[in-house]
Amino acid sequence: MSKVEPNPSHIMQIGMGFWASKTVLSAVELELFTQLGSEAMTGEEIGERLGLHPRAIYDFLDTLVALRLLERDGEGSDGRYRNTAETAAFLDKGSPAYLGGILEMCNARLYRFWGDLTEALQTGEPQNEIKHTGKPMFDELYSDPARLEQFMDAMQGISLGNFHALAEKFDFSRYKTVCDVGGATGQLCTVLAVRHPHLRFTSYDLPVVAPIAERAVAAAGLTDRVATASGDFFADPLPRADVITMGLILHDWNLDRKMHLIRAAYEALPEGGAFIIIENLIDDARRENAFGLMMSLNMLIEFGDAFDFTGSDFAGWCREVGFREVEILPLAGPASAGIAYK
Repeated sequence: MSKVEPNPSHIMQIGMGFWASKTVLSAVELELFTQLGSEAMTGEEIGERLGLHPRAIYDFLDTLVALRLLERDGEGSDGRYRNTAETAAFLDKGSPAYLGGILEMCNARLYRFWGDLTEALQTGEPQNEIKHTGKPMFDELYSDPARLEQFMDAMQGISLGNFHALAEKFDFSRYKTVCDVGGATGQLCTVLAVRHPHLRFTSYDLPVVAPIAERAVAAAGLTDRVATASGDFFADPLPRADVITMGLILHDWNLDRKMHLIRAAYEALPEGGAFIIIENLIDDARRENAFGLMMSLNMLIEFGDAFDFTGSDFAGWCREVGFREVEILPLAGPASAGIAYK
């Protein structure tokens, strides 16, 4: 029986993965997929539209073809490039399913910070803005309205599929009120409000975020059912509601602060109420959810002592606080809802 020789292709694909990553991040930064829209253009037309150097045009565009991020009809200078079904849906800013905001943030912030992963692994210290300016990430974000909007857009894009999945999969029929803690643009509230007309909502976040949420809720025509409230969830009690939700909030903090938020949710709920988190929950064996594990490395880079966690971790913390039952509900992609019942 012949011996199968080791193949280095997987190692090389992972090790050189930043080539492909930066190609698509630059395409998003240049708004290539938005400029194409539903059209097909020649390389020369795209180069003129995006301000590309002639040397770069065809290597750039044909790399995106080879990566299955563009389609091309024809060859050479006569070839015409167009979006794939996926890039048209998710990377054209004219699409309601646009999720390029997270890629814009990756390009503007995380790509460079991840270059210092080795230092983070050896020191346990964050490698983001605080390393360069001395100010924590959130202080930097909340002091700059443009960057705050970019961050909110990024979170909105990656969360939309999960919010729709939660709206469909979780039984909200027994509840009347929902408070989304760290509600940002109010997106979760608006998604749930459209799907469940009997519910009333509060989107709760810091005062600087309130105007962003109010504009988004008004644009959705839901001001009669979605209110905004402001406060500091580490200093103030949470608004009372039948359901407390937190989307991508717990992973931003160390264990002490995670426990503070879980206790705050418990105290704000009535008997029979539900606490729902949406996170890229790591599988309990920590072998499969590579995205969740890398998100935890990202929390190391962003905050040092913050981390992602397993469904079993979440269940243990909730039972310690007093929740009677916990279940895990898979959502979209690598994300799940952790649901704790009081």
